[in-house]
Amino acid sequence: MAAPESPAPAPDLTDLVVRVDGVSVRRGPATLLRDVDWRVELDERWVVLGPNGAGKTTLLRLAAAELHPSVGTVHVLGERIGRVNLAELRTRIGLTSAALGLRVPNDETVRDVVVSAGYGVLGRWREDYDSADTDRADHLLDALGVRALADRTFGTLSEGERKRTLIARALMTDPELLLLDEPAAGLDLGGREDLVARLTALAADPDAPASVLVTHHVEEIPVGYSHGLLMRDGAVVAAGLLDYVLTDENLTATFGLPLGVLRRRGRYTAWLR
Repeated sequence: MAAPESPAPAPDLTDLVVRVDGVSVRRGPATLLRDVDWRVELDERWVVLGPNGAGKTTLLRLAAAELHPSVGTVHVLGERIGRVNLAELRTRIGLTSAALGLRVPNDETVRDVVVSAGYGVLGRWREDYDSADTDRADHLLDALGVRALADRTFGTLSEGERKRTLIARALMTDPELLLLDEPAAGLDLGGREDLVARLTALAADPDAPASVLVTHHVEEIPVGYSHGLLMRDGAVVAAGLLDYVLTDENLTATFGLPLGVLRRRGRYTAWLR
């Protein structure tokens, strides 16, 4: 009788913040992601780029522990989605998105929007915060350039000010993974460039968490982002080091148009060839 096979060794997740293996996501007849593999390591800053409907936000929701895959496995911060308390896992992840911004009460003060991340709530009620909490919130607001707005209500802020407030909130709990879903969407040129400059500074901070930024536009990629994932129709077009991934050929395949891309002083520009 043949000896029984020994079980396969458990995957080494020590240096992986996100591990996606053979993942598909289906909703009714629609396939939102198809057979996606992806790895994010501790010191990496990723940009996920693609047109509308490419599956970018769906992938980010998997990384945020907000969604289960239909097929395949997802590990986030060493934990497998489907075999972990998701509420506890989400406390280790900083997330900002348009959907989150819509849930913030308009009468909530900017400082409370940030500090309430410690309890994972939107809309401060009876939680107890000490001076260390409020000091950290003020420090983060200062780093994002909105410290002077701490006592203003969220509903009175401009779109750019709201985006920076939500990034400060995402950093409040000192997360191990930072997820930014289209943080520059809806901003004018000045607002975009201010935000990109602040994200560039954050990317350069060796103590900052691993980061994933979703965007439609190469112009919104901060300097210091190291890796790129290009997507179209729920599938990966290319993935790897940003300078090798962000090519004319890959952009053309991603967006379905003959595109060119140029890198200058660490920033990217794309155009129709």
